[in-house]
Amino acid sequence: MSTVATYVAFVGVVRLGLFYVGALAGVVCAFDWAVRTRRINPFSRSARFFRGRIDPALMPLERVVVRAGGSPSSAAWWALVAFVVGAIGLISLLDFLGGVLSQVIQVSQQPSQAPMLLLSWAFAIVKIALLVRVLSSWFPISPYSKWIRWSYVLTDWMIIPLGRLIPRIGMIDISPIVAWPFLSLLQRMLGIP
Repeated sequence: MSTVATYVAFVGVVRLGLFYVGALAGVVCAFDWAVRTRRINPFSRSARFFRGRIDPALMPLERVVVRAGGSPSSAAWWALVAFVVGAIGLISLLDFLGGVLSQVIQVSQQPSQAPMLLLSWAFAIVKIALLVRVLSSWFPISPYSKWIRWSYVLTDWMIIPLGRLIPRIGMIDISPIVAWPFLSLLQRMLGIP
């Protein structure tokens, strides 16, 4: 079995495992919510088990939910949402790594394709940086934050000149919206996949 096929099988097992864990977490969260909202007697044997085992694990998340103005009984649902988002992120990361692995294997068999692969990766990184830059501008995050600064460094060469040419629409800078198709067009013109 090839390396890529083995990796695909591994990702399939991880997906299935995450699905079953998510289904179990959904049942646990529904039961915990029912106990917390008194739809199930909170003094029954199973409810006491949950209050003794599950509630302490949810306590840190419950504090965050309450500080944000939410109801403590919704902490279990927020835990489920966090699990689902984390699982989607993990699967997306594994799929991305699988794509990189197959590209590297393909280039190792055809070394003449290496420059095109590197250019394709460079365009992908600049597009990700552009997306991070736009999304971070929606939140009160400093562009000088160590988590965001890299996206500005990678996109300033394009955004600053476009910002001088393209007028703002009120408070909205549309130069990143113009930069994305510009990058895609440049990528197609160079014949980069």
